[in-house]
Amino acid sequence: MTKFSLIILSIILSSTTIWAQKNIDQAIKKYNTNSIPYISPESLNKAKNIVILDSREKKEYNVSHLKNAIWVGYDSFNIKKIKLDRNSDIVIYCSIGVRSEDIGEQLINNGYTNVHNLYGGIFKWVENGYPVYDSSNTETKKVHAYNKQWGKLLKKGEKVYK
Repeated sequence: MTKFSLIILSIILSSTTIWAQKNIDQAIKKYNTNSIPYISPESLNKAKNIVILDSREKKEYNVSHLKNAIWVGYDSFNIKKIKLDRNSDIVIYCSIGVRSEDIGEQLINNGYTNVHNLYGGIFKWVENGYPVYDSSNTETKKVHAYNKQWGKLLKKGEKVYK
């Protein structure tokens, strides 16, 4: 086998391994460290007096978000702009919970004491039949699926990629 063939084979094998996750649970197990405690969609749906933070990008948030979620972003996240009581009950989410774990770690490292990561993010929320809202706060079936690879994990809702 030539060196070129070995390189091509290596690329093919590594790319299929990266996206071998067939469901959200497998992806979370692969990409998260469980550094932020989880809250299930069912528990969040029943919870009262919770601050919900959306750690996706603005275009994702505008397509759909959880009711009353506050957009904080990911690439543009700035801990100095978070003006919450450090003892507030906070739930942070993204598509499945990977980016929100990173933002949750920053919150904890800056003195926030009660931070939870929504298990499975907005994808699991929608999968469980809970509503999401667009930028005009109208209920929608659309969900920004981040990209084509992550979008494979979204089993319900209308996928949007723009």
